[in-house]
Amino acid sequence: MTTAPSRPEIVPFVAAWSGEAPQRRRVIYGARGGIAFADETPEDRDQHGVLWNGRAHRRGTGRPEYGDVHPGRQRVAMEHRLCQVCGSAADHDARGTLWLIEDHRGDWRKWPEGLLTTHPPLCLPCAGKAVRMCPHLIGGSLAVRVRESEVCAVYGRVWSSSAFGYPVRTANKEVVTYGTAAARWVLAGQLVRSLHGCTVVDLERELAP
Repeated sequence: MTTAPSRPEIVPFVAAWSGEAPQRRRVIYGARGGIAFADETPEDRDQHGVLWNGRAHRRGTGRPEYGDVHPGRQRVAMEHRLCQVCGSAADHDARGTLWLIEDHRGDWRKWPEGLLTTHPPLCLPCAGKAVRMCPHLIGGSLAVRVRESEVCAVYGRVWSSSAFGYPVRTANKEVVTYGTAAARWVLAGQLVRSLHGCTVVDLERELAP
């Protein structure tokens, strides 16, 4: 006899739920180049003029979809440096804001200085839970204090022009920097920050009373 899995201890603030259906919008050529929605409203673009993917806002409805990020909540968390797990203010002290990132210290000499990330920061209590529960952090993560971070790009699918009279989606999603030509052609799903003034810290020591 098998038993049903128990409800997870915590569902991240940025996770999408099955009751939050993705919006299906017709994509057309924009009047100023790039792409647009056929029924576009001013709320569909961010302050940099980039078009954003939409999804219903019904957090807690249905079941959590841990592999999917809710574009609206991820964007809010990144813009205001909120904890990706609980949605409250991320932890901040004299050394900077707390981030948990995958350990890729071999990528370049001064890593993680200048790292681009789509993962929002965390508060201390949630950081302790995340390293035990989050698949991409378990067994290979580092806690980092970040003095400065800049919203500099989006992550999403880039579209291109075609011979059919309408734009077409490309195969892959990419990080697209604000102010570039590609920014007019991307349908954003996540906000990207660059991390500067990074100090790797011991999370267990951070969590200690």
